[in-house]
Amino acid sequence: MHVAILGATKGMGRSLARLMAARGDRLVLLGRNPDELERSARDLEARAGDEREVQTVACDLADPSGFGPALDAAEAALGKLDCVVVTAGLFATQDQLEADTELALKLVTVDFANTVGFCEHARVKLLASGGGKLCVFSSVAGDRGRKPVVIYGAAKAGLSAYLEGLDHKYRAEGLETICVKPGFVKTGMTANLKPPPFAGEADAVAARVLGAIDRGKPVVYAPWIWRYIMLVIRSLPRFVMRRIGF
Repeated sequence: MHVAILGATKGMGRSLARLMAARGDRLVLLGRNPDELERSARDLEARAGDEREVQTVACDLADPSGFGPALDAAEAALGKLDCVVVTAGLFATQDQLEADTELALKLVTVDFANTVGFCEHARVKLLASGGGKLCVFSSVAGDRGRKPVVIYGAAKAGLSAYLEGLDHKYRAEGLETICVKPGFVKTGMTANLKPPPFAGEADAVAARVLGAIDRGKPVVYAPWIWRYIMLVIRSLPRFVMRRIGF
């Protein structure tokens, strides 16, 4: 595949990009930090081992004015786009967000409004060439309103609903939308948080996501156990949710 990835320099995005490069997919990396992009690009070239250059394009999810030009540049570099992956986003704890209303507004804007805006640019470009795959990382936090993730969860709930609607409307036209719902995964983003017993590893999550991309699966929970955890959580009545801290 010819793939543009926004957010491939860290965590699950980096693991996914490595798997794609190792199997021969052609990649363009989008991100806001040029030094991190270059390091990641050279790493992927070494893993691919076929002397194909991995190009980079500046794109900041906090700056919507760059979305269209970045995707145009990625398409020009690859010759075509078969798949766009979005793993970038912001995270902060509920306590941090409640203590800083500006940070809360920024997180909701980036993780919901700006991510939707980027996806709209990707949708138009993919459909213009006959279709393709749009894989976006949301979160299990969006499956149910919960005390520890009130604000972050609200942003991800909106994103998940958007991706579901996109899939309903455009799959018949050739756009396969894949909504990834990670649970707790051990990455830099979660380094300061206590992991639960069922915490996932980035490489294992990436392998599961890549399989979902290949199959065009609309929703994928990773690690897999989160599908069943959230099934239980969604079934609990509100009076129970008010009493528990999950």
